[in-house]
Amino acid sequence: MKNTMTVTYLSIAGLLLLAIGGAILIAPHAFHGSNGISLGKNPNLLSEVRAPGGLLSISSIVILIAVFRTQLRSTAVKLSVLVYGSFGAARLVSIAFDGTPSPAIVGATVLELIVALLGLVILWQARAANIALPDRSLVDTPAAP
Repeated sequence: MKNTMTVTYLSIAGLLLLAIGGAILIAPHAFHGSNGISLGKNPNLLSEVRAPGGLLSISSIVILIAVFRTQLRSTAVKLSVLVYGSFGAARLVSIAFDGTPSPAIVGATVLELIVALLGLVILWQARAANIALPDRSLVDTPAAP
C-alpha cells in the first residue's frame, strides 16, 4: 500500500466531511435549503439537524489530523469508511422505504458509497500485502523490536 494514496484519500475525505459537517452545523437552513428542504424555526428540529453536523465536523478533524500523524491513519481510514458508509447505506434504506429523493441527494448517496468503498480498498490492500498502516491495527502479530 502506498502512503501517498492513503494521505490523498484522507485529505479528500476529511475536507469534504469538514465542508459538509460545518455547513450543517453553522448554516443548516442554507445547506438543506439547497436541496429544497425548509427547516423552519423549530429549535427541536434544528437541534436534531445540527447534531449530526457536529459529529461530521469532529470526525473530519480526526481524519485530517491523520494526514500528519501516521499512527492515526488506520483508525482514520476506518472512521471514514464508517461515516461515509453508514450515511450511504442509510440513504439506500431511505430510498427503499421513502422513494427516490432529489438528484442532489442521490448524488450525495453515490459519492458517500464511493468514498467508503475507496477506504475499504485501502484497508484490503494493506491486509493483502500483510502490512499495516502505521498504527499496526491490521496486523495480528506484534511489531518487531
